[in-house]
Order: sequence, then structure tokens, then C-alpha cells
Amino acid sequence: MPKFVDEPGFDHSEMPAVGVLLANLGTPQAPTAKALRPYLRQFLSDPRVIEVPRVLWWIILNLFVLTTRPKASAEAYASVWADEGSPLYVIAKKQTAAIEKILQAEVGTPIHVALGMRYGQPAIAKALAELREKGCRRILFLPLYPHYSATTTASTFDALAAELMTWRRVPELRSVFGYHDEPAYIRALADSIREVWTRDGEPDKLLFSYHGIPLRYFKNGDPYHCLCHKTSRLVAEELGLDRDRYVVCFQSRFGREEWLQPYTDKTVEALARAEIGRLDVVSPAFSADCLETLEELEELNREFWVEAGGKTEDYRYLPCLNDRPDHVRFLSDLVLRNLQGWIQTPAEWDRPVIEAEIAISRQRAEEMAAAGVEEDAGYGVPARSGES
Repeated sequence: MPKFVDEPGFDHSEMPAVGVLLANLGTPQAPTAKALRPYLRQFLSDPRVIEVPRVLWWIILNLFVLTTRPKASAEAYASVWADEGSPLYVIAKKQTAAIEKILQAEVGTPIHVALGMRYGQPAIAKALAELREKGCRRILFLPLYPHYSATTTASTFDALAAELMTWRRVPELRSVFGYHDEPAYIRALADSIREVWTRDGEPDKLLFSYHGIPLRYFKNGDPYHCLCHKTSRLVAEELGLDRDRYVVCFQSRFGREEWLQPYTDKTVEALARAEIGRLDVVSPAFSADCLETLEELEELNREFWVEAGGKTEDYRYLPCLNDRPDHVRFLSDLVLRNLQGWIQTPAEWDRPVIEAEIAISRQRAEEMAAAGVEEDAGYGVPARSGES
């Protein structure tokens, strides 16, 4: 028999609110092998990430991967860890706060933003509970992956759905499953690149590096590969680059099977050997800098470049959009657009009227309770407050 999370009795005094759940991949709690082991176990046990027969993969994961990889991953995390925590977490918290500030200034309806991670903490379940406690009965779900993939976007939605399956009262839900070709996102990417070029000069070639997925997933219908190429083309057009000035590659492969190609590390080495001159590297797949950008692209691939004959000063990694104002503004506008019909402007939101209607509903419930009659759950207020 399913077990559902108990909730307090219906509160006729609750002010209806809207919630926004931002989600990202996740991060370990500390750059140590002890912290990496449960994080990697959760991540690599996800059937969306590893499509291998479960029994076979359990053996490989527990007898081989988790006996060696946590230590190596901990060393990599340690090289980029900040005093406040992992870069992804620190930046995501800044993004969340900045977006909430904009929304609360421009929306009259009570609105709250929470951050949840697919793996590790703060978990999606915790973020959902936070929004529920604030009276959010309508929730917009926005995974911060610009490019849809079953390995990221769909997996994160799985975690959301799994948590809501335990709720007695499920909120109204809307989802945004990507924004790889949104004009404002493309402009923000191009502007972040153009600012560096204006200040420090243009490179001879621009390399777009995206997190890879197994080629088998793409052949089975995952659209990620095509979405990445479209983003690259649109950014290049915004920058006025000819096709021979940029290349699209895929990084972070895991295991022995073939992944999307060309591979970033092999391409970096080939470009260095070809003496192409200066190389700039960007990674539009990530909304925030993380291990895969700061350690893999900034540090490790620079080593590949130098070992293949390139000069260290000719290799330059350009940061992700992070909490740049234009990025935060774009994400806020994306949220606002997807909240249409759920929210009102400050001018439209008449709090005294709503409070009066809630008071009437509460009084009616108290009178019926005193008379021994239970009222149907509902605010008894117009639909604009979120209940009928």
C-alpha cells in the first residue's frame, strides 16, 4: 500500500502563492572521497544516465567504479572548490536569489523561488517541501539545462515526479524543458564572448564544448546533439563568424563505448599540433561553471594543449554565463512568460481584497465547524487567488 506524506488540515488562512523550482545536476557535499562515494552512487545508479542491464551495472559500479573513482573525483573537485562550497552550488544559489529578487519586484502575486539538485543536496524533494511550506500550490519547474537530454532534463523530471507521487495534494505543474535557441540566451552567450574579445582580442578559432552522451542514446532518439549544434550556429551567426572559425566538440565521456564526436580533448590536441594559433573555449551546455568547465576545460585540456605543442597563453577558457545580469534577466523573463495566467502584476494584485475574501472563507469554515458540518476544501475566493 503506498505511503503518502501527511499534511496539516486545510488552512483557510493560507495566502495562495506561486513557486518556481530551479534545478541543476548536483554536487557532492565536500571534495573528499567519503563525500564523493554516495554522490557518485546516486548519479551513476540513475538508469537515465547509464543504460546498461541493472544486474551487470550493479556489479561494475560497486566492485570497480566506486572503489577507485571517488578518490580521483575528489582530487579534481578539490582543485576548484571554493570556501562557500562547490562552484556549481555557489553560483546556483546566486542565480536563485537574483531571479527571486526580480520576480518579487515585478509580480504582485506572492512568488517564491527554490533550488533543487538532481543528485546530492539540496535535493529536489527538499526544494519542493520548501515551496509547499510557503503556500505554493502552483509550481513552475525549470531545469537549468539549456539543451534537452534524457540524461539530464528527463532524469531531473523523474526525480520531481517521484517526490510528487508521495504527496496527497499535488500542485499544479508547468515545466520548461530547454531554451537552447532562445534569442536572449543566444545574445547573452554572444555578448559574454564579445566582451572578452573586445578587451583581449579575438582568437584564431572558437571551440564550443558540450558535455557528451553515448552515441547510442542519440541514435535511439535523444535530440541533444542537434540542439547543441543549433546553439553553436546561432552564436556564431550573432558573432559574425564564418564556419571555418569555430568547431563543435563533446567532452566528459565515461566508459568504453563510443560517445558523440568529435571529442574535445582529442580536438584540442589536434588543433595545437596544427599550430592554429590562439584558441578560445566556451561551454554553452552549462548554466554555471562547475567541475567539467573549471577543472576539465580550464585545467586539464590546457595541459593537453601544451603537451601537444601549443602555448599556454594561447589557450583561453571563457566562463559560463553564471549570474551575469543578462543571463539572470533572460531566465527571469523565461519564467515570467511561462507563468502567464498564474500571476498578476503589482497593479492587478489587490491584497486587501484577497485577504478579505480569505477572512470570509475562514469565518465560514469556523461557523460550519461549530455547527458540526465540514466544508469542502477551498478558499471560497475567486479563481484569481488560485482556488475555486
